[in-house]
Amino acid sequence: MNVRPIDIARKLKISTSALRHYEDWGIIPPVERRSNGYRQYTEEHVAYFECIRAMNEGFGMTVTKEVMLKTIDGCIDEALWLANEAQASLHRDKTIADKTIRALETDDIDLLHTIGKRKWMTIGEISKETTIPSSAIRHWEKMGLLTIVRDNENGYRRFTPANLRQILIIRTFKAAVWSLEIIQQVLKEVDDNRVENAIKIARESMLFLNRINRNQLRGAYYLHELLQVIERKQP
Repeated sequence: MNVRPIDIARKLKISTSALRHYEDWGIIPPVERRSNGYRQYTEEHVAYFECIRAMNEGFGMTVTKEVMLKTIDGCIDEALWLANEAQASLHRDKTIADKTIRALETDDIDLLHTIGKRKWMTIGEISKETTIPSSAIRHWEKMGLLTIVRDNENGYRRFTPANLRQILIIRTFKAAVWSLEIIQQVLKEVDDNRVENAIKIARESMLFLNRINRNQLRGAYYLHELLQVIERKQP
């Protein structure tokens, strides 16, 4: 079955130039040409295009490209694990968002698991408890989003309950692609004990993650459909 580029473009509501971009990126199988030079797309190409468009909505183009390249190379399990990794990352974002909302609505920021009788945590401890990399926390500190007290004797960072809440807010808002200006504004409001706006944005962030989750499920469905087309082609 041969399909015209214009028909695919109309079906997916994109331009034919977008189809050529995907071809140039090497994320669809090689395309043969007719005697007149026109591209000759097949059922398999259509399945790739549909999968790319669907996965992009939930996984983003970077992951989608990697998955398509693995699929073209026949590394199906590797492609599926890449998608699974993105889904696991989204679940971590959701877990952190849950903690952020709880911390804002109930003031439940008792360092999650108090280390002994201390009322502070090291950067390693807070990273482990929140699943947020230490490198990200240090970066936010350099950006001026966090002000961390240092131990007078050894110079190590001492993270307070207020720092924990700030870290959760930053991570949740960044996951939902809020601007730096919004994050800075909310952190200032929370420092002034005004949490209403932070709660509102945190809940909107959760709705954003819910939409991504649904889009990832849809993308996974189209990936499954693509694999079915590929399997039917095999001898």
